[in-house]
Amino acid sequence: MRSYLAAAVQMTASSVKEENLAKAEMFVRLAADRGAVLVVLPEVFSWRGSRAESAAQAEPIPGPTTERLCALARRHQIYLLAGSFLEKTTEPRSYNTSLLLGPQGEILAQYRKIHLFDIDIPGQVRTQESETMKPGHEIVTCDTPLGRFGLSICYDLRFPELYRRLAAQGAEIICVPSAFTFPTGAAHWEPLLRARAIENQTYVIAPNQIGKNVYGFADYGNSMIIDPWGKVLARAPDKECFITAEIDRDYLEKVRRELPCLAHRRL
Repeated sequence: MRSYLAAAVQMTASSVKEENLAKAEMFVRLAADRGAVLVVLPEVFSWRGSRAESAAQAEPIPGPTTERLCALARRHQIYLLAGSFLEKTTEPRSYNTSLLLGPQGEILAQYRKIHLFDIDIPGQVRTQESETMKPGHEIVTCDTPLGRFGLSICYDLRFPELYRRLAAQGAEIICVPSAFTFPTGAAHWEPLLRARAIENQTYVIAPNQIGKNVYGFADYGNSMIIDPWGKVLARAPDKECFITAEIDRDYLEKVRRELPCLAHRRL
């Protein structure tokens, strides 16, 4: 498929998994009804709660949440990027895992977040993901009829070498499901997203969490879909919602052909 409608879902996840999943299903249904054939959910969309409860909330893959999401993709005949959720491991720490699902309800790709967000901004944000999460190690791309996808999650955005590797592996559409915090988001979210799109000449789809979260600080929202020239095609308002934009692979090829900077690299 050379051109199609993509959607990014912006939501506020709570510590009640059933409510989060019902909300995600609603937004996916609305986006599919509008004509989206690709829907991307944000990071940790299905559950956000006490770090002490993380291990108990983690699930195997396949598992209950996976099966529900596969059924959702199959019901609406869409490609669904299940932003991320906690994947159970053999130790107390979990993987923060993103899944790309196909329209037949199949798992096409699985990515475990490589870079973990350990930060302490006095009086604003303190979070130590490495206390309850373990890092992944594999760079993941996946061929589909919609193009080749590159998978990443939130804090990965600050590490351009990952995105260059995704581009080198042929990624055309890069997904960045996130729970990007307000202080860092206001300063860096848009510049980093646009830079990743421009330097790698890819579409970037970045759904974010919005509003005050269960940890007491705010997430930035401003979910975006950005084209390979760095133009923001869609930006979410300050509320739970979804946004849509056209993915045009012919335009992507035109950008890469007319400004072949990926071919001009000298390593």
